[in-house]
Amino acid sequence: MARAVRFHRHGGPDVLCIETVDVSSPGKDEVQIRVKALGLNRAEALLRRGTYIETAAFPSGLGLEAAGIIEAVGEGVASFVPGDAVSIVPPLSMVRWPAYAELATFPAELVVKHPPELGFEAAAAVWMQYLTAYGALVDIAGLLRGDVVAITAASSSVGLAAIQIANRIGAVPVALTRTSAKRRALRDAGAAHVIASDEEDIGARLAEIAGSNGVRVVFDAVGGPAFEPLTAAMAPGGVLIEYGGLSPAPTPFPLLNVLSKSLTLRGYLVHEVIRDPARLADAKAFILSGLSDGSLKPIMAKTFRFDEIVEAHRFLESNDQFGKIVVTI
Repeated sequence: MARAVRFHRHGGPDVLCIETVDVSSPGKDEVQIRVKALGLNRAEALLRRGTYIETAAFPSGLGLEAAGIIEAVGEGVASFVPGDAVSIVPPLSMVRWPAYAELATFPAELVVKHPPELGFEAAAAVWMQYLTAYGALVDIAGLLRGDVVAITAASSSVGLAAIQIANRIGAVPVALTRTSAKRRALRDAGAAHVIASDEEDIGARLAEIAGSNGVRVVFDAVGGPAFEPLTAAMAPGGVLIEYGGLSPAPTPFPLLNVLSKSLTLRGYLVHEVIRDPARLADAKAFILSGLSDGSLKPIMAKTFRFDEIVEAHRFLESNDQFGKIVVTI
């Protein structure tokens, strides 16, 4: 028996409850983890509300990221033993493999021995953000030294990871945020330039920053009307990678910009990397190397206790956070 967060209907944070549930032993090629920390993601709020790409089966668990100590291993698992400190690459299904629990089971192929200098809270804040940013910027866009990359929703955990990855490569990260309130924090986090999209002309500022070369890569979580000025500032042959849809406004298709500059507009899910063993291996090597040399360092917004999961989800949906929200058990 162990405590787990579940919900029995779609809705706001208040539908989440902590229940005591039976826990099965890990099956073949599985490991069971005694969870010490959880990383929260917007996808979990979407599942809770019924607007995610996956459908909940009630009562449903949730959660994509965890770090802890291996409690037990299933048949066929030789690379881990009880007592190992590990973190989890987000599974393709959080309904099948929910992380919000004292004991959680995952496929062994998604378990990683994280660097020993990384505590459980930081380890729970690694994989979703860095895999998402790596897959877009490195794996798909082939970001190079000197490239100008525009990063929207820059104060999110993924946005901050993208800034760090761009700096590790030697690219020029331009952070877009709604207001000037987080400007200093974003500069301190490594952004070469910060644009407050509600206060400044996005297109003019990007043109000023990128000059005649233009912005080669746009990493966007927002969509909406900003597509026009973003694509207007892009370089010929540039790539816009869309991984979210935070804007409630319609997203126009910038036909003239796309045609005149031969732009690529591409939808992206981190699952592309996770389900491909070769791509995932390359991503893990890049991220673990960055964690070890200090060029990649998770930024945490706030830490909550397990019994504060409702308050943690309220904070998740407030958009006030700067970095990753972590829950400890």
